[in-house]
Amino acid sequence: MTGSRSPAGLTTRAAVLGLVLCALVVSAALPLREFLSQRADIRQLQQSQDAARARVAALEEQKARLADPDYIAALARERLHFVRPGETAYVVIAPSAAPVTPADARRAASAPIGPEAPWYSQLWGSVRSADRPVQVRSDK
Repeated sequence: MTGSRSPAGLTTRAAVLGLVLCALVVSAALPLREFLSQRADIRQLQQSQDAARARVAALEEQKARLADPDYIAALARERLHFVRPGETAYVVIAPSAAPVTPADARRAASAPIGPEAPWYSQLWGSVRSADRPVQVRSDK
């Protein structure tokens, strides 16, 4: 019986081959994970470097603008309300709130109080009453 192989020999070879493949996969997993982690770190650092370069470019542009005397004068006029000799400066003030008339005060005072009042009025009333000191009656 020459040339015949036993099924047990084939199974042993397959088991050894499987074991070797498993060992290769396990030994390659850690370096592969480190490689992928380092690639992600490199990508993140490149993005932060690009952002830093953009910020430097913006600051260089601002530095160039601040070297221009006309730009500085325009900033002083806008932000600090500076005027040149012979010019007249006008400042527009926003209108204030309308004063409370006696009729408005009476209307606010006649608003419903108690359980028939809206919930927000009840809440505001409790906040206002919390600020007032409690008066204790002494009936002797």
